[in-house]
Amino acid sequence: MPGRTISHYRILEKLGEGGMGVVYKAEDTKLGRTVALKFLPPHALATDTARARFLQEAKAAAALNHANVCTIHEIEEAEGDAFIVMEYVDGPSLKEKIADGPIPLEDALATATEVARALEAAHRRGIVHRDIKPANILLTGEGRAKVLDFGLAKIADAADLTAPGSTVGTAAYMSPEQARGATVDRRTDLWSLGVVLYEMVTGRRPFSGDRVETIIRAILEDVPPRASSARSDVPRGVEQIIDRALEKDPARRYGDAGEMVRDLEGASDTTGSPRRGATDERPSIAVLPFLDMSPEADQEYFCEGIAEEILNALAGVNRLRVAARTAAFQFRGKGHDVHEIGRKLHVDTILEGSVRKAGNRVRVTAQLINAGDGYHLWSEKFDRDLDDVFAIQDEISLAIVGKLRVRLLSDEKDRLVKRHTEDLEAHNLYLQGRYFWNKRDEAGLLKAIECFERAIERDPDYALAYSGIADAYICLRVYAAAPPADTLAKAEEAARKALEIDDDLAEAHTSVANIRAELHWDWTGAEAHFKRAIALNPNYPIAHNWYANLLEVLGRQEEALAEIDRAHELDPLSLVGLRNQAATYIVAGDYDRAEEIARRALEMDPGFTFVNSILAWVHWERGEHEEALRLFEEDRKRETGLTSILDCWIGAVLAEMGRRDEAQALLEQIRRTREESPIQPVPFAFLCFSLGRMDEGFAALEKAYEEHDPTLMHMRSEAIRGTGAIDDPRFNAILRKMGLPEL
Repeated sequence: MPGRTISHYRILEKLGEGGMGVVYKAEDTKLGRTVALKFLPPHALATDTARARFLQEAKAAAALNHANVCTIHEIEEAEGDAFIVMEYVDGPSLKEKIADGPIPLEDALATATEVARALEAAHRRGIVHRDIKPANILLTGEGRAKVLDFGLAKIADAADLTAPGSTVGTAAYMSPEQARGATVDRRTDLWSLGVVLYEMVTGRRPFSGDRVETIIRAILEDVPPRASSARSDVPRGVEQIIDRALEKDPARRYGDAGEMVRDLEGASDTTGSPRRGATDERPSIAVLPFLDMSPEADQEYFCEGIAEEILNALAGVNRLRVAARTAAFQFRGKGHDVHEIGRKLHVDTILEGSVRKAGNRVRVTAQLINAGDGYHLWSEKFDRDLDDVFAIQDEISLAIVGKLRVRLLSDEKDRLVKRHTEDLEAHNLYLQGRYFWNKRDEAGLLKAIECFERAIERDPDYALAYSGIADAYICLRVYAAAPPADTLAKAEEAARKALEIDDDLAEAHTSVANIRAELHWDWTGAEAHFKRAIALNPNYPIAHNWYANLLEVLGRQEEALAEIDRAHELDPLSLVGLRNQAATYIVAGDYDRAEEIARRALEMDPGFTFVNSILAWVHWERGEHEEALRLFEEDRKRETGLTSILDCWIGAVLAEMGRRDEAQALLEQIRRTREESPIQPVPFAFLCFSLGRMDEGFAALEKAYEEHDPTLMHMRSEAIRGTGAIDDPRFNAILRKMGLPEL
């Protein structure tokens, strides 16, 4: 087969073979991408009934769009062969991973959680896998699980799977009802996942034997040894998950995958591991806001500023892991147990301190504490003039690095004590500007620009303040529906100035990267600046967040998820980060994960911009139109200045619900107000497409292309929603002109 071309697929090499067929790596010569081809065994399609069942099941599986499901691109028949064209995953199977022995507990829980999420998405569509096993779970380069062969086990008779000569591994993962040949439902998949989890944790299967009959007897009759008997560090919570999944009576088993996901995530929390593959053994620290001990108790902002500057300096050290500002600053005030802080933030050490300011004198105390036992590792008191506060910050940062025995790279010491301004008031204005920038509304962004400009008035060479102006204008065109040409031009001017002053500033490269993408559609240049920013400061969450957005636009979804997850790890309490993470998972098709993240953001701030709308998109994608409409309208009532965008989304939902007259009325209203209240072209085109007004929708997109409107970057993720737009050749023609991958 290698070297042979079938249809427009050139076969490169054989990847594997099993009961459901032979898999080859191939090149799609039309689209220039690598795919996997699964050729089905002749007996699977021997009759018209079998062929019809294959098409039905394969189409259902192809409809699954989820981050943890191996995507089916198409179903082909050529030269007498029937085959499925699938996403190619460049990574080992879980079977290969387990062959080396038990895998780290946090990796096992993360993989089981991702498989459970995939099952939850499939079960919601009525698809039962029937053959969950390590060989059907692939691991990407980032370690993310991808489940293969949804629905395909149903093509073969259940009896074939237990016949002599069939794969023993498949029999070993069967549920009792499946082994008996009885009717199966989604609970059989959860049994199989329990078997897989047991095997990941212990390195051996719970039910084994040298013959199929022996394995089946064990499945029906035996209780496997506890996982902790093979591995002493298995928590009781993990054993309870396995025990429940392996209940022989389906009624006592998990009833749905979502319930199992919640238990798995709870078990992950108790292990103290922040994320998959957490083998990061670097020293770690959380910098808490310093306490205000001044007589007037009016220096809280100054105290937070000192702590933030120390935090930012430490974050630039590659060999040190630093908790994000929003995560650490939740522990304001007294009375927090350092052991609890360390556990929640996954850090080994805590820096806390206090500030007492009187006139032009300041006393700063700082203590570095071991989060494990509460003992002081270092403490110091500084009595200085107020003008020396920057020197105090430098001394504290260097002392911490020394006490944690962190070796600095050649240029890291310079960066650690680098001062972006010597003007204390300019520095405070910059901190205030970032505070208002984080609000992400028109008033906050305008106030941020004012603060940054005042900082520059005091120090014209303050590169960070120029980068702040750039970021504020970048956001202003979104959150205030400001004219993109004006705002992005101002953003570019400020970002260029920041780089002129300091070419080693991660914030400036991040600003420039976003502008290269949004203003110039220079995808290569944008990515280069993002990579430069991350190289300069790997702990800068905004760089990872915005880079994820670029990768999503370029169709590199797996990389986008990795970057947005990294941004969340660095700053887990950022509302902007949570909202963007939820949106990224929506585009990836993982609606359950997106809902979970969006609800977490709503718990923190029910009124934060567009979080309701993100949740509305989740319900919309599931076909739950009434709830989607309610959430969009709830955001609409807030009068955020983005009402025209929300009107477009509301109109599109109404059209999909069959309430076309109401949708048409909204379209007419938007047309009437377009001159005095410009509307972003992509949402407007989306509403037109939903009403079947294709010419008007594409006219809006063409006008946006002529005006170089940056919202056009995102038409891939919005217009793909089944309006028929992507079937029109004009859709991909615009993508080609922009240099973006076609759909």
